[in-house]
Amino acid sequence: MMPRMKLWSWQKENLPSIAHSVRTALAATASVIVARLVQMPEAYWAAIATLVVMQSSLGATLTLSIERVVATALGASVGAVEANYFGANLAAFMLAIFFLGLLSFGFRLEKTAYRYASVTLTIIVLIPRTNLAWIVALHRFIEVSVGIIVALAVVAFWPERPAIPAKNAAE
Repeated sequence: MMPRMKLWSWQKENLPSIAHSVRTALAATASVIVARLVQMPEAYWAAIATLVVMQSSLGATLTLSIERVVATALGASVGAVEANYFGANLAAFMLAIFFLGLLSFGFRLEKTAYRYASVTLTIIVLIPRTNLAWIVALHRFIEVSVGIIVALAVVAFWPERPAIPAKNAAE
């Protein structure tokens, strides 16, 4: 018998609180401001990175942040090599994504990190740009790192208080 697939499911403890929404909005905005201050050409990637790694706890955010930085560095490096030598050649692109999978397996990175690395490579290789691939890769890494650092700072200095569990109806 096949298990039923849920099309919509939610748990009360996973719903965003007003405080989490405010904290996330401020962190995303702050990351764009910082990225603009260091003159990154695509500062929106800092906000995206902030949004990806923002969690309720510092521990969860730190774990996801490390994974994201490593994956971005890996994807940016392979993407720069691929774009520099092969351009937007789809056969080379396919092999580069496969190679990232092998590297992820070799480094024992989880599927989420492989996905982040692949997205970074795709952005570097398939979006036409006037700058050299190495410059684009470096900018992408810096933009993501800025977003992650801002997210970590906000979560560390503005921790989210755990929700008070509802009283059990049987009590």
